[in-house]
Amino acid sequence: MDIIWLGHSGFRIEVGGQVLLIDPWFTGNPMLDERHHEAITEGVTHILLTHAHFDHAGDVLTLAREQGVPVVGQYDLMSWWEEHEHIATVGFNKGGTVDLGGVMVTMVNATHSSSLATPEGPKVVGSECGYMIEGEGRTIYFSGDTDVMADMKIFNDLHAPEIGILCAGGHFTMDMKRAAYAAKTFFNFQTLIPCHYKTFPILEQSADVLIDALPDVDVVEPQVMQSITL
Repeated sequence: MDIIWLGHSGFRIEVGGQVLLIDPWFTGNPMLDERHHEAITEGVTHILLTHAHFDHAGDVLTLAREQGVPVVGQYDLMSWWEEHEHIATVGFNKGGTVDLGGVMVTMVNATHSSSLATPEGPKVVGSECGYMIEGEGRTIYFSGDTDVMADMKIFNDLHAPEIGILCAGGHFTMDMKRAAYAAKTFFNFQTLIPCHYKTFPILEQSADVLIDALPDVDVVEPQVMQSITL
C-alpha cells in the first residue's frame, strides 16, 4: 500500500491493485507543482470525493473526463453530475459500501458543509462525508473535512482502522489538538497522517502538537509527492 500526499487534502492511494485519487485539487493548489500532474494521474482507476468545496472538487470533473474513470461519492452530488455533466459516477450514501475491484469503500459521516460555486452563487448538492477504505488486509479512515464527532467511536467499533488520515489544520476543520483528541478517544491507529494543513497561512503549519499528544502512534508528517509505504 502506497499513500502519496498531493498537498492540502488530496491523496493518491495505491491499494489492492487499484489507484484511488481522493479529493484531488490541482488548479490553484499552492502546494502542488504542475510538473507532478501527469505522475499523479498515471494508472488512476477511481476518483473519490468527500464534498463539493473547490479545494476538494475543483478539478474532479476535468480529471474524470480526461482519465475516463468514475467519480465515487455521495449519491445526490453524483446524480447531479451524471445528469448535468455526463460523467461516470458511483453514487452511494452514508453507511453504504461499494466494491471498487476488491477494495471496499464504506461512506461514513462527517460534520462540515458542502456546496458548489455557480454563477448564481453557492449551490448545496449532497452532503459531506468520510471513507473507510479496506484493502490488503488493512483499513484506512479518511476523515474528509470534519470536526470531532461521537460517531467516531462507532466507526472504530465497526471498522477498527489501523491507518488514519485526518484533517487537522483548524479554522475550517478540527485542528491538531482536536485531531489528537479524536485519535486518543475513539481510535487505535498504528499510523496517522495529518492533512488539510500548511496550505494557507490561516491553517496550522506544524503537526508537532499532534505528534507530542500521540507518543504511541506513528504520526507521519507527509511530504508532497513522497510515497508513504505501509
